[in-house]
Amino acid sequence: MKKVIMGNHAVSYGVKASEAKVISAYPITPQTHVVELLSEMCANGEIDAEFIKVESEHSAMAACVGASAAGSRAFTATSSQGLLLMHEMLHWAVGARLPIVLANINRAVGPPWSIWTDQNDSLSQRDVGWLQIYVESNQETQDTIPQAFKIAEELQMPVMIVMDAFFLSHTYEIVDLFDKEQVRKFLPPYEPEIKIDVNDPHSFGNLAGPDMYMELRYMIQEAMEKSIDVIKRVDREFEEIFGRKYGLVEAYRCEDAETILVTSGTVASTTRAVIDEMRDEGIKIGALKIRVFRPFPFEEVFEVLSKTEKVAVIDRNISFGGHGIFFQEIKSALYGRTDVPITGYIAGLGGRDITPEVIREIADKALTDKKPERYINWIGVKR
Repeated sequence: MKKVIMGNHAVSYGVKASEAKVISAYPITPQTHVVELLSEMCANGEIDAEFIKVESEHSAMAACVGASAAGSRAFTATSSQGLLLMHEMLHWAVGARLPIVLANINRAVGPPWSIWTDQNDSLSQRDVGWLQIYVESNQETQDTIPQAFKIAEELQMPVMIVMDAFFLSHTYEIVDLFDKEQVRKFLPPYEPEIKIDVNDPHSFGNLAGPDMYMELRYMIQEAMEKSIDVIKRVDREFEEIFGRKYGLVEAYRCEDAETILVTSGTVASTTRAVIDEMRDEGIKIGALKIRVFRPFPFEEVFEVLSKTEKVAVIDRNISFGGHGIFFQEIKSALYGRTDVPITGYIAGLGGRDITPEVIREIADKALTDKKPERYINWIGVKR
């Protein structure tokens, strides 16, 4: 059944179809619609789940950690300062190898207060060990929820789904809603081998001495590296049932492109429109959307970008004192393997529009600047 819904509700419908058993919730703009609709679904019996109202985002993730350790499929959602307050428990979820799924609606971090989008909240968590998937449309948002649970439960690793505030969270689009039975074929019930069970006791959260702590960290990295193949396979399995797939990255008109713009999230949609206009003018330009950020798809990125002559990365974030964060990752993917010049552009912080005109400005700069003097270029800053 197709229905016009907002991005936040696409998350809710994805969680409903995935039959999560525990949903913890603390409201924060622009995420609140996600858990509001889930609370209604729990109240009217559409979802057979325990809905836990908590007093903070730290508690929301703590509730998910407890539920997942006890063998339940657990979900929560948040934004910005809420995600930062979860930080300690994000580490705990990874170290305890718990397959929790979290939806983060990107919101700029204060002060000054902002409720509008940029990626600094989620990218500040890039090193905690969560898989991170950046979605572009409401359909992709719904579809990524059961994919995330399946990936998480096979790897015993948590997954964060990330979407732009307002540009996606509050935008209404047509979504082909799931049929419950089809999702059950794709995502079986979660039945972990080891869980908190009074009839089968184990020890959890013990002290790990220097003789074993490092090995446990090695195993997390090993799971991250393995996850590239798992994500690809799960995507193929999803396509076989639902006819849609998303991949780790998405290349657009890159086959003969002499310049490629690298994007993520909703900026990817706007960029494709600009690419089409420039192609009509005879300019050989393409775009590469990064969907999966952790693990970073090094080989897939290299495969596309190593064949072009110039790369321009659009970052809706900034690592202060460094560069845009996607720019850093792209440099890492190409380092020592190609001489393709890479330039970074910062745009759209705090929810400022990244319009077709902004993207065209970036593309024109990338095309005409033979030797960029800076790896970081701010677009649209009032000086």
